[in-house]
Amino acid sequence: MSEQHETGPAKTENLLQNYSAAAGVFDEMEESSATPRPHWRPFIESLQRLGRHELASRWENGRRIIREHGVTYNVYGDPQGMDRPWGLDLVPLLISSEDWARIEAGLVQRSRLFNLILADIYGGAQRLLRDGFLPPELVYANPGFLRPCRGIAAPKQVYLHLHACDLARSADGKWWVLADRTQAPSGAGYALENRTVISRVLPDEVREQKVQRLANFFRTEREMLFGLAPRGRENPTVVLLTPGPHNETYFEHAYLARYLGFPLIEGADLTVRERRVFLKTLEGLQPVDVILRRVDDSFCDPLELRGDSFLGVSGLVEATRAGNVTLANALGTGLMESPALLAFLPSLCRHLLDEDLRMPSVATWWCGQGEELRYVLDHFDALVVKPAFGAPSRQPWFGGRLSRAERAQLTSMIRARPRDFVGQERVVLSRAPVWSENRFQARSVVLRAYVANGGEAFAVLPGGLTRVSRTAEDPVVSMQGGGGSKDTWVLANGATGAAASGQPPLASGSQPGGERTFSGVPSRAADNLYWLGRYTERLEQALRTLRCVLGRLSDESARESSAELAALGELMGRLDLLPTPLSPGFGVRELQQQSLRFVYKPDIPGGVRELLGHVRLISSAVRDRFSGDTWRILGRLDTDARARPGLLPLASALAMMHHLVFDLAAFSGMEMENMTRGHGWRFLDVGRRVERGLFIVKLLRASILMRERSAAVLEPVLEIADSVMTYRRRYFAEAHLPGVLELLLRDVSNPRSLAYQINILCGHTGELPRDAGAPGTMDEGQRITALIDALGEADSHATAAAADGQWDAVVTALDALAAGLTYYSDDVTHRYFSHTTFRVN
Repeated sequence: MSEQHETGPAKTENLLQNYSAAAGVFDEMEESSATPRPHWRPFIESLQRLGRHELASRWENGRRIIREHGVTYNVYGDPQGMDRPWGLDLVPLLISSEDWARIEAGLVQRSRLFNLILADIYGGAQRLLRDGFLPPELVYANPGFLRPCRGIAAPKQVYLHLHACDLARSADGKWWVLADRTQAPSGAGYALENRTVISRVLPDEVREQKVQRLANFFRTEREMLFGLAPRGRENPTVVLLTPGPHNETYFEHAYLARYLGFPLIEGADLTVRERRVFLKTLEGLQPVDVILRRVDDSFCDPLELRGDSFLGVSGLVEATRAGNVTLANALGTGLMESPALLAFLPSLCRHLLDEDLRMPSVATWWCGQGEELRYVLDHFDALVVKPAFGAPSRQPWFGGRLSRAERAQLTSMIRARPRDFVGQERVVLSRAPVWSENRFQARSVVLRAYVANGGEAFAVLPGGLTRVSRTAEDPVVSMQGGGGSKDTWVLANGATGAAASGQPPLASGSQPGGERTFSGVPSRAADNLYWLGRYTERLEQALRTLRCVLGRLSDESARESSAELAALGELMGRLDLLPTPLSPGFGVRELQQQSLRFVYKPDIPGGVRELLGHVRLISSAVRDRFSGDTWRILGRLDTDARARPGLLPLASALAMMHHLVFDLAAFSGMEMENMTRGHGWRFLDVGRRVERGLFIVKLLRASILMRERSAAVLEPVLEIADSVMTYRRRYFAEAHLPGVLELLLRDVSNPRSLAYQINILCGHTGELPRDAGAPGTMDEGQRITALIDALGEADSHATAAAADGQWDAVVTALDALAAGLTYYSDDVTHRYFSHTTFRVN
């Protein structure tokens, strides 16, 4: 119970006081001014007891959760850039159980109908075309019709596994279908995340309103996907195919893959051999039985479909044709997204199901028919004109809003190619309250509902993704256009069923630990994890060095003529941490400006901003492999890298670097303490150890080459290597080069020493998957042996140099160590990530 409930009745606020629904528009919340509909009343009363201040506080917490979860929606060309934060409103859309029962029945019927149409067009005799129920132009002229897929049978006749419908309520309160999404419907994962956020912000309200929960749908869909595998597959492998991190809904792909327990893969992770699909893993090729795809039809196979696609898999159509893999949804289902088909659905439903269409579509006239063309031209101002084919997200034309010239141009286009256009009745969308500027405001809403088909049964997601217009005047509700979203509550009369959205669903009949599992690590994922380890370590070392230098520059004892200042400038240059070389006789100001440029300027190669960009991009590509806490830590890097207003540049930079070093330390801790010790974790740590070893060598080499200034940087070198306290406890003296070399080069107990990194790499190398037939002149074990020998040689040279002061041999030995680590990295990359040779596991 909330605090207000525990302490007794609280004074309620009238949150509806300034809320006004437009005339002639169905308002989801109010049946008349200031009078909520019956199924909204308990919820509104609860919000009014909370009051504006508490709602504002809770919603600030909700926005924080969205940021921490990294919920994003990428908009191409958006001035906010990629990874735009997800827009979610505090107030859900409430739907009564009676309303939902009618919607659910209509969705199931519609999905059955669409599957029958697709089965006839792709797998049957195309009787719908022969008997005149569908004009041939709507199929053969439609780019969504994939001729190579004609004749390919779908398992259990399930062409359309997941079907999404965009629903709107007209002024009389009836629900209508505005559009269908049949290729790779998006949004179900966002609906699940919306519920997670709102359940934490309004937990009492979710429970008291008996909101139907979402987990059962995803559990059922998961089992359906296993059931759609080709015959004879006792333990089928299901993967989720994504276009990659730059796709607008990539967050959802990673979120669902982690939630459902499926590997998240890209087209480059798959290969077709002998008409079977395999996943390229470190352990070899592993067969794939079901692909839940989020890649549009034509991009799925560059061999038979779109030749310029880099997103698909060559030979995928042939593997599907042979019945060796199931695609959900089947290739070619994008045909059904054409709005022109809406005009023919009532007659098709009566013909194929002997039923009237329960969920009517918005009135549609296809201009490819003479009478319909005349109607559209005669009623142009009252209609919405859309392309009959092509991307469903393309913006429509509102006839009444066009200028005279625009109208003439569009009507000319329609007359020239009438079959390419449809006219639709303009539906005045219903409105619902959003929480904006600390009060309720009305916005137009469209509900995207989802139904899954497993062949023997259907499942409907209780609710869906409600999208909200950006302003009250927007005629179109679009996420690309800056709209937002709502959680959707379907109210139940009884119990709400299974546990909610936070926990992944177990397979039916399985016990924890006994569920179907996929053990392989895709080569691309291992590659990204390896480079994530390298870039996070590279960023940490750059930050530690800059923090050390800027910390001394901010000290009141810093002087223009300081020997340490001159030495630090030279050290920075030798470590490639300055954008441009320092001028002779440089001063404090020049070194500070150069250092701050390296911190803040985004276009400096190897600079802090560029390294943060690499970490962001690579971590996004493998975010399905991280827990929620680990991803939140990675997400904090961007937040903590922002310049803090009100601070001096030097103080701001130091504060920022402190925060970023702490964030990277937290990520390292989560990696060591929470990640399963599989091959993925191993490559992440290998990357970290290689990068740390290379930096230690470079740091020691730079300090030796400074000759007469070497003594001035030894204390900063120890600080950068996080080994100051260890050195002081051991030597009780000022830093001297032989002691620094002993601690950072060959001390196997120091986690920052080179010897420590090589020992860790030796242990990892023995656990990597082996393949004697793989290419390469020297395996990683031999490289490690060579590195151990080179370290021993460097140790002997350092001992001799300490006696007579001849350090050139030490520099040569360090160069040999750097070369050995580089060769080791190249061998790992060639053997495990180049994808040149594979074996079937």
